[in-house]
Amino acid sequence: MIKDILKDAEIRMQTAIQSLSDDLAGIRTGRASPALVEKLPIDYYGVPTHLLQLATISVPEPRSLLIRPFDQSSLKAIERSILASDLGLTPNNDGRQIRLNLPPLTEERRRELVKVVHNRLEEARVSIRNIRRDAKKDMEEFEKEKLISEDDLERGGEDLQKVTDRFVEEVEKVGKHKEQEILEV
Repeated sequence: MIKDILKDAEIRMQTAIQSLSDDLAGIRTGRASPALVEKLPIDYYGVPTHLLQLATISVPEPRSLLIRPFDQSSLKAIERSILASDLGLTPNNDGRQIRLNLPPLTEERRRELVKVVHNRLEEARVSIRNIRRDAKKDMEEFEKEKLISEDDLERGGEDLQKVTDRFVEEVEKVGKHKEQEILEV
């Protein structure tokens, strides 16, 4: 039973790490990356749709993105969504495709982005601690119902803490990597 709880907690923590990685991919660094705009919601015939589903996104140069919509009629909607987003980018529309030129990041903007990364890292750590709390509560329930012994509860708690520490360390690793990407000139 404890192994099942630990396995479930581990899977949920891994999901939290994956969610963090996906979230951080959308934060701008010095280089152009399709992940920057892939999840951008586009109002496509009244349905919010990710840009990735409406167009191909390529990186022709290190500081620019090229967006080619599958349906030319969605070009204006894509342009509007990019302007409305908090990316701070101005799309260049030539009637068939959109080019996004990414200006170099200022030192001040880099520092702001690092703060955003730190906030997201803290959210991920809180998420992992919440998963640990839920798993610990489940173990205590089993002990109250006499399904496991006190010793099993103690060992399970120690194992759960080891798993938690491992995933918090993983959060730190992911965060450090993203911070280096942002600060790289």
